[in-house]
Order: sequence, then C-alpha cells, then structure tokens
Amino acid sequence: MKSIFKKSLGALVALGVATGVAQAAGLKDPKDVRIAFVVHGAASGAYWSVVKRGVDDAAKTLGARVDYFAPQVFDVIEQARLLDAAVASRPDGIAISIADADAMRNAVAGAKAAGIPLVVLDAGEQQGAEMGVDLYVGTVSEYDSGVKAGQRLAKDGILKVVCINHEVGNVSLDERCQGLNDGLTPSGGGTEIVAVTLDPADIRRRTQAYLSANPDVQAVFAMGADAANPLIPMFKENELFGKYGLYTFDISPEVLESVIAGDMGFGMDAQQYLMGYLPTLYLVQNAVNGFWPTNSTYTGPLFVDSPERANAILVLAKEGIR
Repeated sequence: MKSIFKKSLGALVALGVATGVAQAAGLKDPKDVRIAFVVHGAASGAYWSVVKRGVDDAAKTLGARVDYFAPQVFDVIEQARLLDAAVASRPDGIAISIADADAMRNAVAGAKAAGIPLVVLDAGEQQGAEMGVDLYVGTVSEYDSGVKAGQRLAKDGILKVVCINHEVGNVSLDERCQGLNDGLTPSGGGTEIVAVTLDPADIRRRTQAYLSANPDVQAVFAMGADAANPLIPMFKENELFGKYGLYTFDISPEVLESVIAGDMGFGMDAQQYLMGYLPTLYLVQNAVNGFWPTNSTYTGPLFVDSPERANAILVLAKEGIR
C-alpha cells in the first residue's frame, strides 16, 4: 500500500517539479512563490496534523514558501482575522477552509478583491462556490457522506445513534450529523447531538452521561478522529464494545488499530493529506506556470471497515500521511 501511494504521488511530484528554466512574463520561479493556508483547525489535532504534513511535503518538493495559519482553538472569527492578515501580506495564493460562511464572507471578498487565487479545502465547497471560489479539494459532500453512513448502519439494524460533535457550528460536522440522521430516517431511525469540546476528559464525560441517560441508544458516532480517539479507551475501560457500536468520520492510528481489533465498526477516510498537498501544488503551479484546474478534486470518503483494509493503511497513518 505504501509503495502504491508513493507511485501515485510521484505523478504529482513530477508535475510539481516540471517548471522549466525560463519564466514567462508575470510568472515566478518556485523559490519566489509564497502561499498561505488559513484554516479553522489547529495543526496539533489528529486530523489537521495530517493536512499540515501534506502542506509541508508539497512545499519541500516544490521549493516554495508556504505559511500555515490557524486559531489555537475552533474560532471562526479569529480565522477570518487571520485571513485578513494573510490578504494584506499579498501572497501568490491562499488556501482556506470555510467552516462558517457568515464569519468568513467579508474576508473572502477581500481576498478576491485583491486578485489573490483561492482554493477551498476540507470544509465549505458549496459556501465557497457561492462566494465565487470554485476550486475545492476535499470529500464529496459531507452531508452525502453522512447519508451513506446512516444507510449502512440502518442496513445493520442500528437506528438510534448519537453524534459526538466537537465543533458545533462547523458546517462540515453539522452536515455530517444531519446526513447521518437523514440516512437513518427512512428506516425509522435518527440521531441526537452531544456537543463537546476538544478536551478528551470532556468528550468522555459528556458521552458517558448521554449513554447513562439514554439506555436505548445503539451506537456512538464521532464527527471526527479528535472525538473518536478519547472514546476508544473509554469504551474499553467500561466494557462498552459489544453493548454499543462505535464509528467515526476520519481516521487515526488509534481508530485503525481499533478496527483491526474488531472493536470499532468503521472509520471514514477523508485522505486529508491530499487536502494539504494538492492546494499547495495547484497554487504554486498557478504562480509558476499559469496552470489552473478546471474541476474540484474529491479525496473521499473511503470506508475503512475491515481489519484487512485498516491494517493496510496503518503504517501510513503512523507516518502522518493517512
């Protein structure tokens, strides 16, 4: 699996280094290119650390400078402020996530008014398009992904599910849970939401409280690996595997190891390394060669639902690229 990934990535690398010797008027040498990422997720998290790894690897391969900005905690107002600051520095391109369209609208308009090329990643494909940003790198509709997950659970007779949402107000996570609910509804099921913070103790405490108050719930569905990771040891310590199903959007080494052990039902892989790598490639190539993709790039979701599949990509997850 590792060699296949590197061979596939090699094609992208080949494009990235094929910059030529002479530079056309108005275009730049890669070493003079500066790109900014302004996202809503801190690079220290299980999910966003993989995005950041993709950014760093692409920057190293392409020889360009990439600055990465994100709030320390989920704060869309702070993200908008960071985007305003990035626009004022006049980079050659900016990659953004749009977790809250209202909070980001003015900052995005400022970037467009400054003529800076933009790519949306991870969150806000539709919202970005409404603001005039047509290029997106990320999963195919978080809502549709949730619907597919709900349909899979309903097929297995799992109808009452709780969504553990660690960033309520993040449009991607809200759409995931709504889709999950709508995928369950035709079979008579549905979801409820438990809002948590990124504090592992808070995630465990609030989830346990919900399960105690709702004995008829059948499964816990984390809206991301940052919420799932603390739940795995909680389930083990309290012997909850077998009593409740545990599922998650996104993957991590902990999630994969739990699937391999036969504990978790599945994780949904967004391949977020590509959400860091590809926008960097696209924006640098635009500055160097004037290239611009005509379609968005969808990176997931992929269901990691068997020990064999989980084991095949675990080594990549441990290296920070899955």
